Amino acid sequence: MQIFEDNKLVAPIYSRAISLAISKDFAQLKNGKVRVAKHQDSEQLNRRRELLAVEEEAKKNKIIQEHGQEHFKAQVMSKFFSQVSTQVNKEFDNKEHLYSNILKIEDAAPSIMEILAVKAASINRITPLAKALPWLCTELINLVNKPQYRKRSDIQVTEPNLALSYVGLDNLKLVMPTFMLKHWLPISTAPYPLMKRKLWNDSLSIALASQRLAKEQGLDEFTAFTAGMLSNLGLLAVTRGFLNTYNELYNEELRSAYENKDKRLHDVLVELDVSPDLLLEQLMQRSSKVAADMVELMRFDRLQITEALFDLAYAININHMCPIAKLVTKAKAYIAFRSLAKEDLITSEEAKILLTAGQLSTNDIALLKKSDIDHIKLNFN
Repeated sequence: MQIFEDNKLVAPIYSRAISLAISKDFAQLKNGKVRVAKHQDSEQLNRRRELLAVEEEAKKNKIIQEHGQEHFKAQVMSKFFSQVSTQVNKEFDNKEHLYSNILKIEDAAPSIMEILAVKAASINRITPLAKALPWLCTELINLVNKPQYRKRSDIQVTEPNLALSYVGLDNLKLVMPTFMLKHWLPISTAPYPLMKRKLWNDSLSIALASQRLAKEQGLDEFTAFTAGMLSNLGLLAVTRGFLNTYNELYNEELRSAYENKDKRLHDVLVELDVSPDLLLEQLMQRSSKVAADMVELMRFDRLQITEALFDLAYAININHMCPIAKLVTKAKAYIAFRSLAKEDLITSEEAKILLTAGQLSTNDIALLKKSDIDHIKLNFN
């Protein structure tokens, strides 16, 4: 988000919140709060600490010899990470590739959202589009067969059209954006296994917070909820694209070293970790802009969220944003604050800076604090 990135006081706080989405250990390192534990930390964190220590020592004392093992390791890392960055930048500059091949967004998904945005929406218009999305049919059927939503415990719904009729239009305005984002989550975020869940939880909370603020201000709740949910789409796309590219290039390098019987290079590559700093850099630079690009390619006409996503990506003054973008900015600032506060990674002064930048009033904060913005509540009559 441009307004956070351009603010010298807010940028490091917001960066720390994104770091926390990658891993708690990484966020603590960025915050300088890693403490020596009684037990050994994970091997991955230990290796990262050793590398950081080596690099720092090299800068200060310049004692690493040109042909030393650590110098060789640094050379391998620098060369490989440069290759990753070059390839990632190339792929991310092709937004159609991201849309079709990384996220694999089918036309039927945004088409359903367009129908839901109009007063003339109907289940009959949505059904053929839903049937074109097997993953959506599965999600809808699983949803209506949950014990809390089943009208009769002895009947199992098996047809998507029947599941849609049970869900209804009002509930569909909540579950459709939710299922879409869930479907576009990275399949795996290894070696950061908790990142996938963190991305999901934050996206849902931002969407629900946006919806709650919209209700309070008399704005369209569906538009706010969807804009909040899809505002995190760039984080998903960048994470997916980066990790896919990294793993592909890494496996190629590892295979090449093995086939060339280059044991020294192979041993270094085996110990190489995915660089969280590289991932963070891409997330900070690209995620909000990628989200805007992806929503633009969805070609929404009736669902008025494209302007909001572009405001989030490029606006340099929150006062110049459209009303929905302002709501989502507040939601993002609040969720970032809440996440950091939960892990004791933000000071009172920093919290004030972040919340002020998002223009959250005392009433906004009180409202979100007392609201359940972690769970979707559906109404099945």
